Amino acid sequence: MIRTLVQLSDPHIKLPGTQAYGRVDTARFLREAVQAVGRLKQAPQAVVLTGDLTDFGRPDEYQHLRELLQPIECPIYLLPGNHDEREALRGAFPGHAWLRNGTPFVQYAVDLGGLRLVTVDTVVPGASHGEVCAVRLEQLAQLLAQDTVTPTLIAMHHPPFRTMIGHMDEIGLRDPDGALAAVVARHPQVRRVICGHLHRLIQAPWANTIAMTAPSTAHQVCLDLAEDAPSAFTMEPPGFLVHAWSEEGDVVSHAVPIGRFEGPFPFHADDGQLID
Repeated sequence: MIRTLVQLSDPHIKLPGTQAYGRVDTARFLREAVQAVGRLKQAPQAVVLTGDLTDFGRPDEYQHLRELLQPIECPIYLLPGNHDEREALRGAFPGHAWLRNGTPFVQYAVDLGGLRLVTVDTVVPGASHGEVCAVRLEQLAQLLAQDTVTPTLIAMHHPPFRTMIGHMDEIGLRDPDGALAAVVARHPQVRRVICGHLHRLIQAPWANTIAMTAPSTAHQVCLDLAEDAPSAFTMEPPGFLVHAWSEEGDVVSHAVPIGRFEGPFPFHADDGQLID
């Protein structure tokens, strides 16, 4: 049996009736993303949101987020990004016990049935870049050591690799000594490191596994690899990722554009003949 985990990222939810940057109705886009998840052929085991859940980390923004996510019927797992505020997030989702682990950081592990999801909190309060301090590294090491057999996805907001989009790399994850990479590399059960922050689908080999970022459910970071490229976004089609796994432990990641599209259409006619 194939099971799936949906990854939504960077919805940047604002107060009702307001738009990001004066032009992006992020709530409408997230509403459409939730509808798209509901149309998937296989209902997901869970949904994870990889940070920048709101635009300013305000309690009323999180309440708006909670309302927008309400139609999702499966378990939802959240982690903060640099636009978020941990305590406001916890306050808006009081029933989510995994948000509270006795430390300031949102780090936890959940068993999805043949796949394990482990989160890493990369937030630096008041800053756009990310980092993982010694306390968080030790927590991650402990979580990974609890089960070294089950295929595992690590979810975090800031990607651990250089994307070559200069202005985003400047506010990326800072791990100058490679401490995070060293912890992850010791655990071959880690099949993916799934991230947000970049508002694009990007992937790279990292720490003996694959690290990747998800598109935003709303606006995308402009793909400009020039060294002096300005910080800018585009209204390219939004999307999300579906991470699928089998009973044999295989993990495959799929990109899904958000919207309504024609089809599906058969490749063959009713008589079995190939349609030219």
